Amino acid sequence: MATAAVTQEFQKFAVKPLTPGIGAEIAGIDLGEHLPDETIAEIRQALLTYKVIFFRDQDITQEQHITFGRRFGQLEIHPATPDDQQHPEIFHLRTRTEQLPDVAGRRIGANVWHSDVSWRAEPSLGSILMGRTIPEVGGDTMWADMVAAYEGLSPAMKEWASTLTAVHDGSIFAVLAGNSRESFWENFPMQEHPLVRTHPETGERALYVNAAFTMNIKGLSTKESDWLLDHLFEQAAIPEYQVRFRWQKNSIAFWDNRACQHYAVGDYAPAARDMERVTVIGDRPFFDPQR
Repeated sequence: MATAAVTQEFQKFAVKPLTPGIGAEIAGIDLGEHLPDETIAEIRQALLTYKVIFFRDQDITQEQHITFGRRFGQLEIHPATPDDQQHPEIFHLRTRTEQLPDVAGRRIGANVWHSDVSWRAEPSLGSILMGRTIPEVGGDTMWADMVAAYEGLSPAMKEWASTLTAVHDGSIFAVLAGNSRESFWENFPMQEHPLVRTHPETGERALYVNAAFTMNIKGLSTKESDWLLDHLFEQAAIPEYQVRFRWQKNSIAFWDNRACQHYAVGDYAPAARDMERVTVIGDRPFFDPQR
């Protein structure tokens, strides 16, 4: 695994890498302030370098959260957000583990490896998540470096996966709300994205399939598709590709959905876990064999 990220230098804040490959804590910065463009540029570079970056003790308002997110691009509105919500850019994740809905015999929450909104035509660039109410024990989140996951495949598997396209579907949100999948597809039809995507800024190649939203691989039989997806899903579960973050009140995580996946550990029942997220719109995934 590459360790060059550890030596990256920044001028506007202090950086503490958490693993050799993914994740770093950023210190000496207040995200509630109007930050100079030069500082935002360095934050963006830190995001590209470490794939997920963490900030502690950020006692900011929802308006400041939204303002910070907009420095990186336009913000999306999640289809599960109520129409009358005061700040529709804020996606609320209020979780009581004993109350998670049950679909197909299992509880459905964020405790499955996934990349946010991969079912959109233009999935998110990144997500900025803030901890408001944090369990006394448990409730960590893990991130997996999907660039490293791709590099960990055999040369033959990398070559084959780079030729394939998968179908992504977010209609589980309609099911959880008691609506039909067809009603969801009217606004958010299933999307086809490459199994391996080229990062538009770094040029790195990353696996772009996830257990939450990737349904099948085009051109393969059901048996072949299921086997290959299961094999690729397991790459996210390799500890050497991961970082684990212990939340505190007013902690913030900012991650690159183009390069990593995450998993919210659901081990804190009966405690509550309230989080607020803004999500920066990205672009359509692509694979460039020349990069």
